This record gives sequence, structure tokens and C-alpha cells, in this order.
Amino acid sequence: MNTATTLQLRMKKLVPEAVVPAYAKPGDAGLDLTATSVEFDEATRKLKVGFGLAMEIPFGYVGLLFPRSSVHKSGLIMSNCVGVIDSGYRGEVCSIFYVPAGAKPYAVGDRCAQLIVMPYPQVQTVEADELSETARGAGGFGSTGA
Repeated sequence: MNTATTLQLRMKKLVPEAVVPAYAKPGDAGLDLTATSVEFDEATRKLKVGFGLAMEIPFGYVGLLFPRSSVHKSGLIMSNCVGVIDSGYRGEVCSIFYVPAGAKPYAVGDRCAQLIVMPYPQVQTVEADELSETARGAGGFGSTGA
């Protein structure tokens, strides 16, 4: 039984060759994004990938930009790990990848990233003198085991 609701995501092609993102398979979480431009900076070894699209993320939602799982084949590393597209942003959706020596950079026409759109709560911060106790406490990195 499919209980998922459909959210409308308005897209604007900024260049004629832009590809409107789509799910590769039924049930996929991420919409695949296709490169329309790539710019490599040799000095920083960073590759800026433009997708030729602007979008209207609905208020109360966020667009999260992840590398596709096939990124391991290229050796590239998305420089900010996860891109955040706020609902007020209307510019081109881009991603920046670090290109280690020997890695294979993406090219125009490659599917390079995936977009997941999800709701998020608005929170009100409250300063407190004390926080509740938990079993983990202040245990940080690696504190729950190897």
C-alpha cells in the first residue's frame, strides 16, 4: 500500500539542455541531477558542477543535495558532504566536488548528485542551566562502541 503523498516541486530550466530531475526507479528517495556545466579549478582541485536548474522548494521543506552512490566509481568527494537548498533560494543548483589525484571528474551529461526534498520543523531555542540526564551523557565520537 502506497501511503506517500506527492509534493509539487516547481523547476525552471536556466539553460535549454537542462534535464528535469527524475527518480531512476520507483521507490527511490532521490531525484537524479544531470550536469549541464563543469568548471575545474586546478589550483584547488575543485570541480563545480552546474545543473542548469533553479527550483522553488516549498516553505517548510528543504532540498538536500547528496552525491549519488555511484560516486565511488569516480573517486570524487562532495566538498560540503550534503548541500542544503533553503526554500527561499532561487539561484542555480550547483555542487562542488573535490578531485583527488587520479580521480575521474564528472562531465556534462553525467548524473552527479541526487536531490531529496523533505519537511523540517521550525524550532524555538530555549537557554537552560541544566539538561536532562541520559545513558550516553556527554560521550562523544566513538563513545557507543567501535
